[in-house]
Amino acid sequence: MSTYPKTARLMQRGADFLGSETAILCGAMSWVSERTLVSAISNAGGFGVIACGAMTPDLLDAEIAATRALTDKPFGVNLITMHPDLFDLIAVCEKHAVGHVVLAGGIPPKGSVEAIKGGKNPAKVICFAPTLALAKKLLRSGADALVIEGMEAGGHIGPVSTSVLAQEMLPELAEDHLIFVAGGIGRGQAIAGYLEMGAAGVQLGTRFACAQESIAHPDFKKAFFRASARDAVASVQVDPRLPVIPVRALKNKGSELFTRKQIEVAGVLDREEIAMNEAQLQIEHYWAGALRRAVIDGDVENGSLMAGQSVGMLKEEEPVAAIIDKLMAQSEAALARR
Repeated sequence: MSTYPKTARLMQRGADFLGSETAILCGAMSWVSERTLVSAISNAGGFGVIACGAMTPDLLDAEIAATRALTDKPFGVNLITMHPDLFDLIAVCEKHAVGHVVLAGGIPPKGSVEAIKGGKNPAKVICFAPTLALAKKLLRSGADALVIEGMEAGGHIGPVSTSVLAQEMLPELAEDHLIFVAGGIGRGQAIAGYLEMGAAGVQLGTRFACAQESIAHPDFKKAFFRASARDAVASVQVDPRLPVIPVRALKNKGSELFTRKQIEVAGVLDREEIAMNEAQLQIEHYWAGALRRAVIDGDVENGSLMAGQSVGMLKEEEPVAAIIDKLMAQSEAALARR
């Protein structure tokens, strides 16, 4: 970090909070953000985050233990708030003394933040905030830090761009709170800009998805290297009665299959055969399966190629350490030119 003094100074609050060398988090990408990539990022000075996704408590227990065997550096765990076993997953994190839990996918259910912060091994809570009003509410409710993620991101997205969220939230919140910026960040120059605006650090997902240490299938990575920013498109909501969070992914046959899945689930909902929560869970399970087909099996036609709009900046496999070093060098050069 001494090589990048200007960037290090602006990242200091975030790095101290995370316990890492840099305040660069890796976004939790299902099937991608697993033990190999997470440990590599933490070992390289970033902050890896395990994507729990649809894992059972037993699977998460094994994944945390396997990650711990590969790194002695801090890392976090991302939990989906609508997971039916959320509190059991929180207990697994407590058992392993995980220092940071990221809650994603909606407003944390009652008692979840308290459970994370109040156990025998209390952890810090990081939440996603798509609006200023919700950001303030989450901070009042006990969130220790926030991630503000713009629509340029891959995977589940909100309706507002990163640059607008940053302008709206950082001046209001960054002086007194830890705010990490995410969505569409692919180069260090952007990191420098958000740090200067008051961000404590940044979160990147797409930039790490094709790292050498990523277990993603070679065909998955090739699809990313061929893609441009405009190829990463948001899914369309078919039925407004089924509130499906849009997902940004590379356009392929899998995008059409998801549209059909929405129609199918909406029909079941119409016939009152399942409750709304169950309908939304079916959608989440669909995404988990579609993403696995692409990431693990290499089915880049029918699987889900979740990617942010920064995908056009990816051209080749690089080691995680080289990616972080390049981002820091680009940020430092940008700050030096100020």
